[in-house]
Amino acid sequence: MKKLRVAIIGQGRSGRDIHGNYFLKAENDIIEVVAVVDAIADRRERAKKDFGCDVYKDYRELFDRKDIDLIVNASFSHQHYPIAKDCLEHGYNVLNEKPFARTYYEAMDLIHTAKQKGLLITAFHQSLYGPTIFKIKEVLASGKLGNIKQINMSWSGFSRRWDWQTLQSHCAGGVYNTAPHPIGIALDLIDWAPDAKVAFSHLDRALTSGDANDMAKIIITAPGKPFIDIEVNSADGFPNQNIKILGDRGSLLCGCVGDVKIKYIVDEELDPRPVTAEPLRHPETGHPLYCSEKLPIHEETLPTEGDLLVFHTRYFYERLYDTMINGAPLYVTAEKAAKAIEIIEAVHAQNPLPVKY
Repeated sequence: MKKLRVAIIGQGRSGRDIHGNYFLKAENDIIEVVAVVDAIADRRERAKKDFGCDVYKDYRELFDRKDIDLIVNASFSHQHYPIAKDCLEHGYNVLNEKPFARTYYEAMDLIHTAKQKGLLITAFHQSLYGPTIFKIKEVLASGKLGNIKQINMSWSGFSRRWDWQTLQSHCAGGVYNTAPHPIGIALDLIDWAPDAKVAFSHLDRALTSGDANDMAKIIITAPGKPFIDIEVNSADGFPNQNIKILGDRGSLLCGCVGDVKIKYIVDEELDPRPVTAEPLRHPETGHPLYCSEKLPIHEETLPTEGDLLVFHTRYFYERLYDTMINGAPLYVTAEKAAKAIEIIEAVHAQNPLPVKY
């Protein structure tokens, strides 16, 4: 089987612990790492030992090579756009880590450049391929929950950060760093509605040492689509790492991993309840009667399988491989990544925080 020859820019938490970690696993038989770039010497030495590949201090040293099928751009977030742009202009396909870019303009510029050059550009929205997301889509397709009215997502916890991911100058903060996961999933569940927009948002700082947000509330709406409520909060002492979907006949609850739980009712099992404007009365005593009933609720627990980090990374790369080798349609397109950035940019425009660093 032909392997994709990949160069990784960056050996931080993403470049090494996510992409690199998968490339080293026995499950990977489609990716060969031929080069790694990192400014830190000991990271280069470790990569050389781990992958048996060439290593470089500067990504521009890659431009003399003709044996690279794909560059994985896992640099600092504020470098995603300029490095990807440079790589595209030098004739390389690029996979950007999230965030895809800083602004919608930058995202569309990458798309335009890639089209001009006949190259591929996309973003690592691997969360769309999580085991629970596939199960959610099965449930929604079944119709058991009825018409979907609302999607709630909470990506919260109780912790502090003091690294570069807390600096606005580095295109960081909770919305740029964490929110692409729930935003991407939510947009996917409403079929990437082109008219989806930020109806309300609020950003704040709580425990972060930097000047970027670590608290966020984002409300997204689109005509004819469910209402979306997203929360990313680093100061939540009682966090719910969950996805909740509310329909007019039932509800779904799950986390990023584990079982998917649903509760729903079936119309055919319900007694007819024609509306009345008259006060309800107890049939025997005539006393006032509270309007209530015990619904025949069905409950199901639907298991999912697979280690999250390995499952969605493998699935993402298998789909990308099928696109690059066999010409299959790309599901996580750059246009979808650009839509997520459009939402993220709008949130920051509505809530400018003081720049301190």
